[in-house]
Amino acid sequence: MGFFERLSNLWKGFLSLWVSNLENENPEVVYEAAINERVRKHKDLKKAVSNIVYLRNKLQEELVSKEKEFRDVNAQIPVAVEEGEDDVALVLIQKRDELAAAIENLSGELAKVEGQAEDAKAGLLAFQAEIEKLKRERDSMLAARANAQARIQIQESLSGLSTDADIAALDNVRQSIHKLRAEADVGAEIDGSSLDGKLKKIRERTASSTAKSQLEELKRQSAARKAGAAEGGVKKTM
Repeated sequence: MGFFERLSNLWKGFLSLWVSNLENENPEVVYEAAINERVRKHKDLKKAVSNIVYLRNKLQEELVSKEKEFRDVNAQIPVAVEEGEDDVALVLIQKRDELAAAIENLSGELAKVEGQAEDAKAGLLAFQAEIEKLKRERDSMLAARANAQARIQIQESLSGLSTDADIAALDNVRQSIHKLRAEADVGAEIDGSSLDGKLKKIRERTASSTAKSQLEELKRQSAARKAGAAEGGVKKTM
């Protein structure tokens, strides 16, 4: 094998791989191309079938016309014989025989064409069914492909391997929110451990302790008043 032949084969191999990759990445285009090609062939086949049907119809009309003419000639022969028109009767007999032969030939040819027409129509219907089947396959396969892609995207998203722009954007938003919450938590922690925070806590405890002392003093005074009132009542009784 020569150098240029090897180079040609290599180039054909690269070209085949490139085309295969394009087909794998664009299955809808491949399906549409296949469907369109079948539709084009269907049109050609339909035109061929129409020619056969036209020939069949033409032979049927010609056969009907010959059969009518045969009946007319056959009916004229006895009249010519009865009237003694032998020369006319001979011509009519010859014409009748010619019509009989023509009718036989037309009948045989028509039978063949009718068979061809039926086969052609059946083939046309089968080809149409194949196109519809391919369309259903296209819809089913493209839906399966979309479903598989969605599942892969979800799996990649869950595993953290997705590189899609929308997934990356969501990750950035999530990280931003988490960072903002962490910043708020840090602020709260710093606020609690700072000098101002400590003073605030002491003031709160002091205020609470003072309130409690005042409450205790009020309770003591109330108890003393009650005790004094009770002692006065005893003295009056005595």
